[in-house]
Amino acid sequence: MTDQHSDRSAAIAAARSQGASQPFREGLGRLIAFPTDATAPGAEAPLAAFLDHAGTLLSEIGFDLIRTEADGYPFLIARRIEDPALPTVLSYSHGDTVPGMEGRWREGRDPWTLTEAPAEGRLYGRGIADNKGQFWVNLTAMRAVLEARGKLGFNAIWLIEMGEEIGSPGLDTLCRDHADNLAADILVASDGPRVSADRPTIFLGARGARTFRLHLRRREGGRHSGNFGGLLRNPGLELAHALTTIAGPRGEVLVPGWTPARIDPAARTLLAGIEPAGGEVDEGWGTPGLSPAERVHGWCSAEILAFTCGDPGHPVNAIPPEATAWVQLRHVAGLDADGLRARLVEHLAKHGHGDIEVSEDRAAFPATATPPTHPAVGFAAASVERTTGAPPAILPSLGGSLPNDVFTDTLGLPTIWVPHSYPGCSQHAPDEHLPTAIFPDAVGVMAGLYWDLGTEDALALRKPAAAEDTGRD
Repeated sequence: MTDQHSDRSAAIAAARSQGASQPFREGLGRLIAFPTDATAPGAEAPLAAFLDHAGTLLSEIGFDLIRTEADGYPFLIARRIEDPALPTVLSYSHGDTVPGMEGRWREGRDPWTLTEAPAEGRLYGRGIADNKGQFWVNLTAMRAVLEARGKLGFNAIWLIEMGEEIGSPGLDTLCRDHADNLAADILVASDGPRVSADRPTIFLGARGARTFRLHLRRREGGRHSGNFGGLLRNPGLELAHALTTIAGPRGEVLVPGWTPARIDPAARTLLAGIEPAGGEVDEGWGTPGLSPAERVHGWCSAEILAFTCGDPGHPVNAIPPEATAWVQLRHVAGLDADGLRARLVEHLAKHGHGDIEVSEDRAAFPATATPPTHPAVGFAAASVERTTGAPPAILPSLGGSLPNDVFTDTLGLPTIWVPHSYPGCSQHAPDEHLPTAIFPDAVGVMAGLYWDLGTEDALALRKPAAAEDTGRD
């Protein structure tokens, strides 16, 4: 294999041109048009139709398709094996979205129609950021490399699921059952936001997510707030006091076992000088001694997602009989994840709140991270810098959560995520969008990375076990 600089540059230039083209937008619009909210009645048909369409797109560039199910949910595995001796790269995307939230988009926009706002420099549509647009960027980049080189120079496998927004049911089962079809040396995928729209970013894993329901019930029915005020316990007040023991006045986590002993030094080095969340940071909030980037990409946070007692829409003069709160912990790798609920129960009891019932939401993501010292990290970072002329931001963990554990733990892969969204994209809300300018830049970055994965330098990324098995196909 050879890597002529002029050929690489030409492939990237062609990819960028495609990312700014009308055919690119038309193809993206066709993806957006599938109403792939997995929670909607009758969702099975559009979910299946999206997979059919994605399969057609992949088969057009030489992928063999496996349509399958796991735990009752549909998946697509696409494989393009050029030579068993080459590195194998696994890609991942999800075609499902959160609900469209029709009627709540500005200017009457239809969430399932790609809409351009030229004055804003934006394209709108449900899934454009999460995750249809990111899938389309990567597919366009891969196609550009094939057109320029005539081959990828590596083996490619693409896994598409249709239930990520509901907790990825069946994904782990699928990866266990199809381990041979998914055998690879590295995961290169795209989801989540860059640190800012104009700075290419790599993240190596994701924080874990656990959500706990705290419920306190004192009696049947309310009691008059005048006749009983000062005599009866108020569950709302009690639960409010309990919540202040979970996070301090600056939002710092107070539950023992819900944070590591210290921030990982390697994470601190990576995050030096990085401004997270597009700069939307409240001054003076968060764990003292940590930078904003360290708080969201290298530490843990506890947030109250909801808190109710009585009827907030129609308050009456009564002491409510019960109160409920939902608390979510986002946590880095290295904690005793299975003991998080027990630590919370123990902590509440220690502070006099042992009456509170604590239950855990079944939907949970483990925390995972590829070590920053892994050769794949340096390889990907060098590729992005070579394409853009500047080093990418490298995050040890995405602030949010995604099913990275099936790749790191179940399949045993190093994971390199190259996101193509940005913090202000209104993901999971009305008016989901991306800047028009991000697409040619992102397609160029991925074309450069795919090009480099097809060079001799990428042979060093092969797993030792895979290198001995040249009969894999």
